[in-house]
Amino acid sequence: MSSETSRPVKRQPEQRVTRQRIAVGRTLDELDDFVSTQELYRLLHERGDSVSLATTYRILQSMAEENQVDVLRTGDGEALYRRCAVEHHHHHLVCRNCGKAVEVEAPAVEAWASGLGAQYGFTDVAHTVEIFGLCPDCSA
Repeated sequence: MSSETSRPVKRQPEQRVTRQRIAVGRTLDELDDFVSTQELYRLLHERGDSVSLATTYRILQSMAEENQVDVLRTGDGEALYRRCAVEHHHHHLVCRNCGKAVEVEAPAVEAWASGLGAQYGFTDVAHTVEIFGLCPDCSA
């Protein structure tokens, strides 16, 4: 018997595919920009989908934990959600005026975060970087 111990792999509980979850996913698939939970709830009801606000919050949180949606925090801390267009780690350039977001790759940021963690003895380093500015349309 080996004296080595292995850490158990954390697995997310498998989510049931409910009509509410399908409605939330379908609505997110049709949107290009980030949306608040309240706005998504309003869109669901406009389309005739019966999903409570609490259920909408729970589904979005679950989808975020499963990396099915990107989450962006506004200046006042509100979470905004958008279906991930890219399936690997990335960052966003976000317009402060209209909210337009562009997914960007930033290898220098990845190297910096990894090096900073190593410098202080941290492992399994993760990070979130959102860069805010004005898009070309709002700058004009």
